[in-house]
Amino acid sequence: MIVQELHAIQERCGYLPAAELRALSERINAPLHRLHEVASFFPHYRMRPPAAVEVQVCRDMSCHLRGSVGLRRNFEALANELGPSVVVQGVSCLGQCDCAPSAVTINDHVYWGLSDEELRNRVQAAAAREPLPHQHRDRAPAGWRIDPYEGKPRYDALRAFVKTPDPAALLKALEIAGLRGMGGAGFPTFRKWAAVRNEPGEVKYVICNADESEPGTFKDRELLRRTPYLVIEAMVLVGLVTGAKQGYIYVRHEYHDEIDALEDALKQARAENIIGPNVLGSGQSFMLEIFISPGGYIQGEESALLEAMEDRRGEPRNKPPFPVQQGLFNKPTVINNVETLAWVPAIALRGGAWYRDQGINGATGLRFVSISGDVNQPGAYEVPLGQTVRDLIFNTAGGVRGGQKLKAIATSGPSGGFLPVFIPVASLPEKFVKERLPAAAAGLDILDLKLDFNTMGALGAMLGAAFVVFGDRANMLEQALNCVEFFRNESCGKCVPCRLGSQKLVELIGAMLAGRCPRPQLELVNELTQTMTLTSICGLGQVAGNPIASVLKYFQQDVGK
Repeated sequence: MIVQELHAIQERCGYLPAAELRALSERINAPLHRLHEVASFFPHYRMRPPAAVEVQVCRDMSCHLRGSVGLRRNFEALANELGPSVVVQGVSCLGQCDCAPSAVTINDHVYWGLSDEELRNRVQAAAAREPLPHQHRDRAPAGWRIDPYEGKPRYDALRAFVKTPDPAALLKALEIAGLRGMGGAGFPTFRKWAAVRNEPGEVKYVICNADESEPGTFKDRELLRRTPYLVIEAMVLVGLVTGAKQGYIYVRHEYHDEIDALEDALKQARAENIIGPNVLGSGQSFMLEIFISPGGYIQGEESALLEAMEDRRGEPRNKPPFPVQQGLFNKPTVINNVETLAWVPAIALRGGAWYRDQGINGATGLRFVSISGDVNQPGAYEVPLGQTVRDLIFNTAGGVRGGQKLKAIATSGPSGGFLPVFIPVASLPEKFVKERLPAAAAGLDILDLKLDFNTMGALGAMLGAAFVVFGDRANMLEQALNCVEFFRNESCGKCVPCRLGSQKLVELIGAMLAGRCPRPQLELVNELTQTMTLTSICGLGQVAGNPIASVLKYFQQDVGK
């Protein structure tokens, strides 16, 4: 695969030298322009030698809220001291949101949670051409209910399935569980597996989408590092159920510890015949390998991910057909999120009802949530679906930091926009008011909002993997600008509504902040947002206007500032 070959060259050389590209072109018999076509698209690749010291500061959502602008200025001041060999720039979310604002890379080493002095020492060491230390996270088991093996992989679910294969029973357990796509889409898992199982053909694929790049999201990071064996076991089960014989774990390149954990788990799984040409002596084959992402938020969109794996620019495909019919190399393909797969072994062993009954307040199931921003205890937590916003913020995450009052929440990172602490009845869907509010209620206290797929859908909101909290010091118009800039930066540029619309939104919000946007022009924002939602090819363009649309709807006091 071209993408992986380019990754190997950059790992060895630090960039993609022309001579190396020519040699690769000859070796794999691919025209040189094909290599440039791919390499020029992805942000991870460098076509020129990098600076002696390259510092990248996360600029998105949680880090921005917590002060990454000031951190970047500190690095720029240090760069002025050390000379032109040090280059400082911003970078899209690094998946270290629980350690905001100190998520940075220094010469491709990812650092988080370090003091200003420690970061300064790292830069000075790099400038002196000293080797930089790696920073590592704990791999120890966390005592989660998702892990039936308590940190000691036994692959009991797979062993039981191989002994008594019953695909229908496993699909039924997933249906009873109500397990959905935990990357944000919420599509029923059993339907996706069943669709691929029922597709004709001998060649099928299984892909784990571990390219979590949504600002505010880092739960898959924890699952990959602490419980990689759950993902591996689930992927083998998918293969046996659907008839797929090849799987890939598509993981973001910044997750160095997680890639190491996956490689160690795969090595052990091969040694125990969990994966390979004869899975546990069943006579069935399932091969599994890691595919390291070349970067870019858009690669989290499943069809863009497929394009990258097929040696093309990672641009979304028009749908239909969907991946379950024509996925990788136009073959039926199951694509599941890390968390979705990780729940499968426990459900297979304990039954669908076990998972279903873990929900509260009328909801079903469990989920992992990444909570960050203005909370005292940011982190990735295993929580029941149906948990209220009050319980999540004040019991799970320790309350709002710095003595602030709660001002807003984002329940799906930047994609879902912002919700205020109180939503009046006039701003709520009529059906939601009739079915979910007490009689004569003036509106919805956001702390009472139940976090489950059905409730959020009825509200017209999104329940994603990222939950970001904003205290009363935040200017929501300025936060909306940061979110829309993220979408503008990460747009692949394939479709005109997204490519031009996201830039226009940035310009309009900037004019609002500068006091140069007359009130009549504000209607342009809503019109542009609606147009992008209706006409963009993929989810990025369809949700890019949500942050500013929600600010105009709920936070007029900040628009007027």
